[in-house]
This record gives sequence, structure tokens and C-alpha cells, in this order.
Amino acid sequence: MTDLGLSTVDHPTLPAIREARAALGDRIVTTPVRWLRDHALDARLAPGTTVWLKEELFQRTGSFKPRGALTVMLALDADTLARGVVAVSAGNHAISLAYSARTLGTTAHVVMPRTANAFRVQVCRELGATVELVDTVHTAFDRVREIAAEQGRTFVHPYEGPRTSLGTATVGLEFIEQVRAAGSELDAVLVAAGGGGLSSGVACAVKQLSPDTRVYVIEPEGADTMARSFRSGVPESIDAVRTIADSLGAPRCEPYSLALNRHFADEVVLVSDDQIRDAMRMTFRSAKLVVEPAGAAALAALLYPLRERLAGQRVGLVVCGANIDAETFAKQILQ
Repeated sequence: MTDLGLSTVDHPTLPAIREARAALGDRIVTTPVRWLRDHALDARLAPGTTVWLKEELFQRTGSFKPRGALTVMLALDADTLARGVVAVSAGNHAISLAYSARTLGTTAHVVMPRTANAFRVQVCRELGATVELVDTVHTAFDRVREIAAEQGRTFVHPYEGPRTSLGTATVGLEFIEQVRAAGSELDAVLVAAGGGGLSSGVACAVKQLSPDTRVYVIEPEGADTMARSFRSGVPESIDAVRTIADSLGAPRCEPYSLALNRHFADEVVLVSDDQIRDAMRMTFRSAKLVVEPAGAAALAALLYPLRERLAGQRVGLVVCGANIDAETFAKQILQ
């Protein structure tokens, strides 16, 4: 799908991505990159495959999300910022918005589905956000727009918009540069997608820095909006989210993030919930990391649908988040 005739889509340039990273400063951290060498993982992969992890679970708030939220909010004028922000999220974006609002001296109102993990709801409240629970993700979007109109808050979308993708592009920028600093290159990068905000930015940065590196967007089978949209060429939606990877449970694609993904990413690959659970177990055993299901989706793709296709290659995995409580983690890995 990748086409590097860059004039066809308005995209973050490398200078703009570097400028965005500088503006974020120490409000975020440059997360670690690790060459994962482990005999148990090697036994599961095709011979000669090497794995590099971009450990974005160590980002402030436990996921990549503050990169996009802060990049959006840093562009608001003082009066607009003072009126606060509002968002819809199953958890990670809500947490990041609460953190970003606190960091920038304003307030956040987040609307979450009642099925949201209780741990994430608690973290949002601890960070000072007003949390409102509604029945479904679909109704949450409607409620957010009402709040924005009534209270004058700025709607910070969880995955859509140029500044969101600009912020997430800093993940791809760091990943390629950190691997190169360690004396290597990446043949492929695997990155999970909910609505596609992370994957759009990562793919955009990776392809400009390393055009020959293939970028695979990973989705759960039960929330395959990006895969459907790639096939049709227009934003698609689903009637319900049916996956344990609730962080990847976007009800629909949006135009800008879809355009960037279609322009820069090579392919969308689907994984099952059972494959994600297996990858959570392997991440725990081999990398000694406790991740939420979304954080294991990239490894699930490497262990299963992409195993043979990426045999012998240098593969980068974005470990996107780890906001999960002990009980839920144990329940998933013991199934």
C-alpha cells in the first residue's frame, strides 16, 4: 500500500516531527529500545529472526497516548486551554488526557464506556479528571460532543487529526534512531492500531527515515475497522467491539488517520484474542513485561500470521501500553 509520492497526502515531515518531540520536552520520556534475546522466544520464531522492542509501556501514564494528547493541547491558546478538554476513551487516552491536563494546568472531562477496566477509571480519577460512564463507545462520542458544546471544552480525539499523528510520529522517529544508534536497522516494524492514530504516526516517521522498512498495522479480529477501511478505501465502522484488546476497540476509522495509514503502511494484519493471550504470556516470560492485550498484539502477529514471512529479518515491535490490573492480567494469561 505504501506510496512515497508524498505530495498526495498532508503528512508530518521529519523536521516537524523533530520539532514536536522538542516541544514535548520532559513531559514525556524517550522510552527504551531493547534487542530481545531469549531462548524461549527464539524457539517460537523462524530461524534467524531478531526482535527489537520499543517499550512505550514505560511512557508516562503507561502508554504512548500522552504524545498525541499533549501535542494537540500545546497548540491551544491560553483561553482555550483554560476552558479544559474532553475526550472519549476506554482508558489509555482518558488517562493520558488527565495527565496532560494536570501537566498543563487545566482540567479534563473524560467519557468512558461502562465496560472500561475499573483500574483505568480509578487512575483517571486519581489524576484529577472528571469521569462519566456511558453504555457504549458509540454513545460516548455523542456525549463528548454535547459536553464540548455546553462547557466550551476542546474535544481531543483519541486517534484522529494531524497533531495527534504528529505526536505519535515521535515514537517512530525514536525507534529508528535508537536502533541505528545500537548499530542495526529494521526490516519491518509492527504496530497495533485501534483507530490508527499510533500506527499512522509511526508509519509516517519510519517510512521517511527508512523507506525500505515494511510497516505492518496489527488489529484484533474483533475490532477490524482499519482492515475493512483498507479494503474499501473509505472509513468503515463496526457495530460492536468484540476483543479482549479494549484499547484497540475503535468503533470506526476516521479520514485523516486512515489516509496516513494507507499512504505509509504496507499492510493490515489481523490477530485473534487467543493469539494475543499467547503473546501476553510470551512477553511476560521472555521480556519480563506485564502488558495489556493491546501491548502484546504486535508480538502476536509475529508469532502467528507473520512468522514465516518475516523469517530471518530484523523486526521492531511497538509495545504500546501496560495499563492493566493484576487480576485481569492473570485471568487473561491463565486462559
